[in-house]
Amino acid sequence: MKILDSAVRVLLVDDQAMIGEAVRRMLANETDIEYRFCGDPAQAMAVAAEFRPTVILQDLVMPDIDGLTMLRYYRANPATRRIPAIVLSTKEEPKVKAEAFQLGANDYLVKLPDPVELVARIRLHSQGYIAQLQRDEAYVALQRSEQRLAEELAEAAKYLMSLLPARIKEPMRCEWAFIPSAELGGDTLGYSWLDAEHFVIYVLDVCGHGLKAALLSISAINVLRNQTLPNTDFRQPAAVLAAMNDAFQMDRHDDMYFTLWYGVFNARTRTLTHASAGHPAALLLGGETAESATVQELGAAGMIVGGFPGVTYEQESLVLPPYARLWVFSDGVFEITRPDDTMTTMADFTALVQSAPRAESAVDHLIGQIRGFRGSDAFEDDVSLVEITF
Repeated sequence: MKILDSAVRVLLVDDQAMIGEAVRRMLANETDIEYRFCGDPAQAMAVAAEFRPTVILQDLVMPDIDGLTMLRYYRANPATRRIPAIVLSTKEEPKVKAEAFQLGANDYLVKLPDPVELVARIRLHSQGYIAQLQRDEAYVALQRSEQRLAEELAEAAKYLMSLLPARIKEPMRCEWAFIPSAELGGDTLGYSWLDAEHFVIYVLDVCGHGLKAALLSISAINVLRNQTLPNTDFRQPAAVLAAMNDAFQMDRHDDMYFTLWYGVFNARTRTLTHASAGHPAALLLGGETAESATVQELGAAGMIVGGFPGVTYEQESLVLPPYARLWVFSDGVFEITRPDDTMTTMADFTALVQSAPRAESAVDHLIGQIRGFRGSDAFEDDVSLVEITF
């Protein structure tokens, strides 16, 4: 039932027309109270469905259908189940009153009551009922809103997934995992060839969760995928971060910012050049052989993207050893809340990387390990992980 106003509506069900007239006169000066009389209890349910009362005054003693039976009908019918019912009786009988309350009566008055008392009780019960209906409407509206938001988040997550790159086996092996949180954060990732020699890898993480974060993430990754930053050499990580920072200032994006790790691999020289805008350091497992490889952090940390205009960024370069495997990820990979409310750290994840299988991709292994930390398949934050084996 949808309540469009807060009008008080009184339905009297009584077989005596004179009682109906008496109650009408009692309520005549109450301009905010609408009144309807029903002299045939067999028609009461139909009248109630059409009139939508906020309180029913129910006579107890009637020749064909008594008031207690009417109470049973009201409480059995979904349309009238919660409408307050005030029983009107010619006398007070404790056993009858008890039965009336047991059957769902909300109040009991000896007729005819004083007009002041009758109006007060009508208003009391009607206001409670109207408030309950309004709460129900608000709850239904909230559920619909949450459902629409969930559908929008699902669509955003689906679109984000469509932007993720294909997995590659040659000339380097590229694997990834992307697990959106229940609220959908702003993670995304990507890699691609810029030209015949240069291969780019990036992971970004927008602050916060929800649709706004996802939309900003989509905008940012499309800029990187399509290389639409003007006058920017996408082979130079520091230049890319500076241009992204100028393009995505917080004051133009609802005070939202993001972190970004961006690296470029030169396949001819095996040189990896990288820079970071407030993003967690990447991890490189490298050595002369897989068995001798050790882990090092690739940071070159700088200001977040969107914080201040005109920021310059530093980039670092290194030549990769014969065995090299790179992991780039968001903080959702290592900031995992355990069941005992303690949180894992970067050191915990680094230890997992060091002990990860060397012969094949370690992505599934690492995701399984951090799920073990969590004790659940669900994550509080997006989990993004890119693994490149050079």
